[in-house]
Amino acid sequence: MTTVTTPLGELSGGVVVAANVVAWLVWVMVVGYVAHVQPLRRVDHDTWLTRARRFEDGGRWYERVLRVKAWKDLLPEGGSFFKGGFAKRSVAGGDVDVMQRFVAETRRAEYAHWVMMFGGLLFVPWNPWWADVFNVVLGIAINAPCLLVQRYNRLRLTRVLTRRNASGLS
Repeated sequence: MTTVTTPLGELSGGVVVAANVVAWLVWVMVVGYVAHVQPLRRVDHDTWLTRARRFEDGGRWYERVLRVKAWKDLLPEGGSFFKGGFAKRSVAGGDVDVMQRFVAETRRAEYAHWVMMFGGLLFVPWNPWWADVFNVVLGIAINAPCLLVQRYNRLRLTRVLTRRNASGLS
């Protein structure tokens, strides 16, 4: 196998690839676990990052422009990966408390995916420049769809909860 020049010196291409694969796996697991163990009170409200934007139109923009309904179910479900995690499928029952918890969990997932997205920047010390570019593009390509789905789901569920509250349903 060929060697590549990295900031750490000459490494075989296989070592560089293996180091990146392991680093991504470790990074995603660590960030996912840290997000998982955060208290629910940290994600039970919107912040500047998670608040709805006018252009999102209550989630309708994601339906109209990005056609999110057509592809969102193709993404992996990671919410219940760790013990005690939240299974998103439980929302189907329509329970208000479950829907509110799901809204909070979408924030948790959004924060986690923002952090995961930039993991490739941590791998700069052992990568040649082209691998750094690849890792940044990979981080964005893998996490951006997840971020979009989290925002769509939160806005859509918030619309449902708002309608229920307005009509006096619980």
